[in-house]
Amino acid sequence: MPPTIFISAGEASGEHYGALLAAALQRRLAVGGQTPQLFGMGGERMQAAGVERVVRSEDMAVMGLTEVVLHLPRIYREFRKLKKAIRTRRPDVAVLIDFPEIHFRLAREFHRLGVPVIFFVSPQLWAWKKHRIKLVQRYIRKMLVIFPFEEAFYRENGVKAEFVGHPLAELPLPTITREQFAAENGMDAARTWIGLLPGSRAREIRDHLPEMLEAARKLQSAAPAPGAFEFPASETFEFMVPLAPTLSLAQRAEVLQIVKDHGSGHLVRLVDDARAALFHARASVVASGTATVEAALIGNPFVVVYRVSALTYAIAKRVVKVPHVAMANLIAGKQVVPELIQHNFTAANIVQQLQPLLPDGVAHESMMKGLGTIRDALRVRPAVDPARNIEGTVGAIERVATIALEELEASSPAAVERAVQS
Repeated sequence: MPPTIFISAGEASGEHYGALLAAALQRRLAVGGQTPQLFGMGGERMQAAGVERVVRSEDMAVMGLTEVVLHLPRIYREFRKLKKAIRTRRPDVAVLIDFPEIHFRLAREFHRLGVPVIFFVSPQLWAWKKHRIKLVQRYIRKMLVIFPFEEAFYRENGVKAEFVGHPLAELPLPTITREQFAAENGMDAARTWIGLLPGSRAREIRDHLPEMLEAARKLQSAAPAPGAFEFPASETFEFMVPLAPTLSLAQRAEVLQIVKDHGSGHLVRLVDDARAALFHARASVVASGTATVEAALIGNPFVVVYRVSALTYAIAKRVVKVPHVAMANLIAGKQVVPELIQHNFTAANIVQQLQPLLPDGVAHESMMKGLGTIRDALRVRPAVDPARNIEGTVGAIERVATIALEELEASSPAAVERAVQS
């Protein structure tokens, strides 16, 4: 029988990794003449990569205590569908990507069935909910982490862990030219572009985008500070809002309505390619999350913002024990990018922090240097495997695929051995 692999991701970034992993597994197994059966939870990209979607990730991607409570009936219904599929099909190995609220529960189910679980992209247990380390110790075969400091945390707690590098660090910079991007999105290449990245979830967009658009309005009309770079015209700026591929058509329409309601009076464009937007933007306002890592890796100066419900924030303040919110700052071990969280997330504060980053000068150069240190920390380490006489650099996704295939090899060595070695 062909190997059966469960792959699950619940958010835009993890779903992208899931699609890349699905492609890598199929390519590697094809060397041995096998076509794996891939199923689980994911978005359209995972489906296009050959993963049978039992549950759509866009139906599960909510966050925050009050937000989850509001959607609990739907989440529970979809979760039961996943459990039924797992019990019926009993995969040979499971790869769970981030999304701990759902995936720890699935890991428990896999443990009952004797299915090995690989967890890729660590939940932030080092920041809060450290008691959950017991779940990892009990149910996860191996934790594959994408930030270097996470490996030591897990190993100190008796968990098999490996820093595989960050998948985004392997991606080449976008090749689309500024002129091509402008033509595809109805923009003016001569203007100064600023990215507004409110997050990948519908709730995040509702919470963040209106304030970002108000900041855009203020920035457009703001008089430059004494000695600051002065833009030559009142309509120099254009603002880009990238849309996550996991958003439904209804959610995309909602974003358009928010832009119409709050973005009048200045140029705002909805775009589909977030990486290209970050690459060509002079600076950006980015909601805390994976997009901040993308901005750092691409080298786009940015301001980090975030807001949740009052209840979620009150609880988080009591339990989160890290010096910074932005992952970029945690990786650097110091504040490289400004953080405007909850009550500090205002349009006026955004303008105050963003304006110094726009012209060439000390602020811009200092942040670019800091972003460079973050890129260096996330580069994939050289991989040397004396047993197989393999040397060189192995990317994060390929390393995850290898570990998944090694678990398959344990149950059916002849069928998978060539794929593991390829």
